[in-house]
Amino acid sequence: MSKISEKKVNKIKEEILSVLFDAGLRGMFTKQISDEIARNDEFILKILFDLEKQSLVKQMVHTRKGTQFIRRKQWTLTDQAYDAYKKLSNPQPQE
Repeated sequence: MSKISEKKVNKIKEEILSVLFDAGLRGMFTKQISDEIARNDEFILKILFDLEKQSLVKQMVHTRKGTQFIRRKQWTLTDQAYDAYKKLSNPQPQE
């Protein structure tokens, strides 16, 4: 398999963040994210772990009902990343 350049990896990271922002705070499974941007599940998981180290995404460990995820991983933006994206998408008018 060919090596992907750092520039393309960064674009994929931006795409992942955008998909998670569009999902809101409900979160998405790794498979849903990979289907959305048409990439391999393992590759997306690797990038999500990298984004987690950068404090841009976080794993959701419990369902809404309170049970713990065992095999699947659900992801959402961190609060700081969500607020930053929100500011970028809704710029304040300057006076």
